[in-house]
Amino acid sequence: MKNLLTCFLLIICFSCTSSKKEVDTIVTNAKVYTVNSNFETAEAFAIKDGKFEAVGSTLEIQENYSAENIIDAQGKAIVPGLIDGHCHFYGLGLNRQTVNLVGATSFDEVMKRVIDFQNTKHTNFIIGRGWDQNDWEEKTYPNKALLDKLYPNTPVALTRIDGHAMLCNQAALDLANITSKTEVSGGEIKKENGKLTGILIDNPMELVEAIFPEQTRQQQIDALLDAQSYCTSYGLTTVSDAGLDKNVIELIDSMQQAGDLHMRVYAMISNKTENLDYYLSKGKIKTERLNVQSVKVYADGALGSRGAALKQPYSDEHNHFGVMVIGTEAYKELASRIAKAGYQMNTHAIGDSANRFVLKTYEKTLKGKSNRRWRVEHAQVITDNDFDYFKNENIIPSIQPTHATSDMYWAEDRVGAERVKGAYAYKTLLEKSGKVTLGTDFPVEQVNPFYTFYAAVARKDLKGFPENGFQKENGLTREETLKGMTIWAAYANFEEEEKGSIENGKFADFVILQQDIMEIPENLLPKTSVYKTYINGVAQ
Repeated sequence: MKNLLTCFLLIICFSCTSSKKEVDTIVTNAKVYTVNSNFETAEAFAIKDGKFEAVGSTLEIQENYSAENIIDAQGKAIVPGLIDGHCHFYGLGLNRQTVNLVGATSFDEVMKRVIDFQNTKHTNFIIGRGWDQNDWEEKTYPNKALLDKLYPNTPVALTRIDGHAMLCNQAALDLANITSKTEVSGGEIKKENGKLTGILIDNPMELVEAIFPEQTRQQQIDALLDAQSYCTSYGLTTVSDAGLDKNVIELIDSMQQAGDLHMRVYAMISNKTENLDYYLSKGKIKTERLNVQSVKVYADGALGSRGAALKQPYSDEHNHFGVMVIGTEAYKELASRIAKAGYQMNTHAIGDSANRFVLKTYEKTLKGKSNRRWRVEHAQVITDNDFDYFKNENIIPSIQPTHATSDMYWAEDRVGAERVKGAYAYKTLLEKSGKVTLGTDFPVEQVNPFYTFYAAVARKDLKGFPENGFQKENGLTREETLKGMTIWAAYANFEEEEKGSIENGKFADFVILQQDIMEIPENLLPKTSVYKTYINGVAQ
């Protein structure tokens, strides 16, 4: 009798177990922010074949699914894989192989970093990036005199943090055939008393960039892998790279197909003839990890280097309006060509004049069309009634919250007390458009997405300045910010059906956090850290 009872119980247990669906991974005991349409939370989810199979309570998942790999989150917060809506992923990797000038508080410190780098690397061409004269006591552009003295025969090119100005020594200028008589439209070659200072702004920089030593394939591979490792450590699972050439895109694709590069990449092609001719005729390219269907275009320069195109003169430079880096007719023709190819147009626009021109061109080009999702990258200074252009469902603002907290110390100097009210106006942009995609523009800003989260919500720098936040009325809520870093960023990339939220059928991209960004005190947000990042349900 006892044996019969034992058999009966075993049969019941086996039946219960066999009725459960076998999956690859189960995650339980978490605070899961699904970022679904109702912004619901859950406790657990199941993963099969790299996708979310089910989302619910711990009890529901345990009763209906079984897996060899079970992760007990121990109450930690989980969010969808973070998406950087505007960055330079490949550029980050390359920069980590050059002189890092970010955070230098004086030109003397810039020079020390250059000297230390060259004493170690002994390169034939010194390249660096990250200086910002606005962070120095003397806030004027540096000149090339000291570089000429130290490196008379070795070319040196040091790019400003925003990528819109460059300091070169004479050796680099000579190699690029730049003289005091050289003229280039869409930028400026700075001179003093008729002599070159070494400062190039916007388009003239291309003459020097054209003579940079060509990267070897191994250097390119190392750059991508280095960038991936760094980005996944911060919870990024998708990056929208704002400007890539064909050879780099093809390398990314081959590395992804080989399983070496796990990061998902939304690749905006750089506005170059060879890229346009190839991709616009080829059509969209879409795999599970690569998406090519957009063109990155520059309308103007940057505010920090006074290259942003303004309607009225700069408040701190008489009769200077900035500059458009592309001809207006050329831009309109390009917009028409991109529209006909079914591609997305993503235009860098900083100044209010550039923004108005871009927005008017978008509106006219897309008239009668739908679901085109053309992006204004930065949408930084907007005046008059130009915010209303974002009511157009074809237009999306792509913004970077840390730009506001990096620029707030001097932005009013550039544009004045009245115009600055329409600068970095993220809440207004959201109210008009219904969606914003958030990014960092790294390596212009730091990769850390929790700095983005903090800047969007608190509108403060990492020292908690200003006490009440910079133009706090344009801060975003935590829910809006998380959406901007996940589902809205996915939407801007035409990928909202496959990522951006933790829902059945979507890629199992998620991040387990050490702290709950939706609940911890505001001042602790920048100190948030990642416990583990998963792409396709696999830990990175």
